[in-house]
Amino acid sequence: MARTIRHLLIHGRVQGVGFRAWAQDTAEGLGVEGWVRNRRGGEVEMLIAGSPQAVAAMAEACRHGPSFAHVRRVEEREAREDELRLHGAEGGFAGLPTI
Repeated sequence: MARTIRHLLIHGRVQGVGFRAWAQDTAEGLGVEGWVRNRRGGEVEMLIAGSPQAVAAMAEACRHGPSFAHVRRVEEREAREDELRLHGAEGGFAGLPTI
């Protein structure tokens, strides 16, 4: 089965609104693995991996986020397998510390 890996950087009112917990729940529901973390600049950063359909659904969901979020923009790029393994998130979806 084809596997897609994408890096997302989400801008807007995305911290302090439950975005990371929402992302973990959404990712687990879609069968997506990866990680999510806050950035000190106010963004949420995410790496997602899975079937092309599941990754596309997760990326689309992140364009809206949880109910209290206000997403202004999502930067999206292809990512590599080693970026996923770098943070030990292979096989699940992890919340990482803020950087």
